[in-house]
Amino acid sequence: MLADSPAFSGFSVDDLDRARRFYAETLGLRVADVPEMDGLLRLHLGSGADVLVYAKDDHAPATFTVLNFPVPDVERAVDELAGRGVRFEQYPHLSTDEKGIARSGGPPIAWFTDPAGNVFSVIEQE
Repeated sequence: MLADSPAFSGFSVDDLDRARRFYAETLGLRVADVPEMDGLLRLHLGSGADVLVYAKDDHAPATFTVLNFPVPDVERAVDELAGRGVRFEQYPHLSTDEKGIARSGGPPIAWFTDPAGNVFSVIEQE
């Protein structure tokens, strides 16, 4: 029954307008309101999947990665996003370089947060 369900994911933020601006203007994602449900945003991702984002008064940022964005060149993605004002996280226990890219133990990956503190990544995939 669930194997064929068009499942989707969602996460909360503390300020929907600030999140909308960040996702659309800084990250360049396609963002839409959900007319049938007030206070919800839909992020349209390149995979054809959607993610719902909702405001929550007592929002607590996720302490794990809520969205991973596969990219062909993680260094180029980091440089482009940094040029748009995105700050990449430094994780000493993961041996991130000066740009915030972890290059060992798997494909190159770099983490950043949205304005609500939720963790996102860009991860290199061919």
